[in-house]
Amino acid sequence: MMTRLDAIVREHGFEHFGFAELETPISIDLYDQWIDKGYHGEMKYLARHKRDKRQPNAHFKRARSAIVVTQDYVPHPSPIAEWPLSDSIRIAGYARGKDYHRFLHNKLRALCAKLSEEFPGEEFLSFTDAGPVLERDLAARAGLGWVGKNTCLIDRKRGSLFFLGEVYTSLELPVAKLTSEEVARDYCGTCTRCIDACPTGAIVSPREVDARKCISYLTIEVRDPAPLELREKMGPWLFGCDICQTVCPWNVRFHGKEKLDVLHPEPNRADLVEDLRFLLTSPNRNLERVFAATPLARVNGMGLKRNALTVAGNQRIHELSDLIKTFFDNPRLGQLARWAFEKANSDNKAE
Repeated sequence: MMTRLDAIVREHGFEHFGFAELETPISIDLYDQWIDKGYHGEMKYLARHKRDKRQPNAHFKRARSAIVVTQDYVPHPSPIAEWPLSDSIRIAGYARGKDYHRFLHNKLRALCAKLSEEFPGEEFLSFTDAGPVLERDLAARAGLGWVGKNTCLIDRKRGSLFFLGEVYTSLELPVAKLTSEEVARDYCGTCTRCIDACPTGAIVSPREVDARKCISYLTIEVRDPAPLELREKMGPWLFGCDICQTVCPWNVRFHGKEKLDVLHPEPNRADLVEDLRFLLTSPNRNLERVFAATPLARVNGMGLKRNALTVAGNQRIHELSDLIKTFFDNPRLGQLARWAFEKANSDNKAE
């Protein structure tokens, strides 16, 4: 069975995968403590998922095992031919293409359909990170890596720039039983580059992120502008952030510094100005149409304008001062626009 199962998984485009028994996650108590500290911020669904994460087969009674797969996203596996923004505006690497929730989910559904055909009478259910799955715990138990100090799953041969996906199944797979010590094995050593590089101090201790300070959270998960004490620390990031991964020696070793630098090259100011002008002048519905197939759709047109104003202020884009002023009376963005205007023109005042 395993030979055929391995072949089917590979035939569906997953070269790096493993198997784990569905049982109470080793890190579930740490997860509960993280929620209790309020580090999940406004992501209330993470608190609602606590029971299902503790009991992986709560709603899928026949589930016995999980097939855990990875999908590299450097280079992006599903690029968009006519990306509307230049490389001068900072977007997390995983988001520079089609939304993985769609294409990865479609690949997993196709895998489930084939497995159902191959193993009649058995059941298969797929998940991306939208489901109530403690993914990194499951992936670590499947032998796909360890949880690094930046809380990302890291593989010694592949780094961490990959998506995770899971298939719960009623098949009882002959999985290797790893001890909690083996799952928690740490190859970060004394390195603290991810912690030191985080602009907002979101990695409050090794393997503990306060999402409320994370640039990804601030640009994606919340509706309001970032708090003043964090806003300027967000720098040029329009959507997401992957600093804590691109500085990781394991990613540098696997991908090479040059390839990682290509993800976020030094910005060309003229291009950055035009990117921000496009975002700030386009009707919200147009932005939502343009980015509909990408992760950027998550924040909708108003969210992209909010993030663009933050970037304009942080990058001192005084060329757009008149445009920024048009948002002064906006009920949601007025305060942020005034801040961005002040920051954008602060260098000129100093002169």
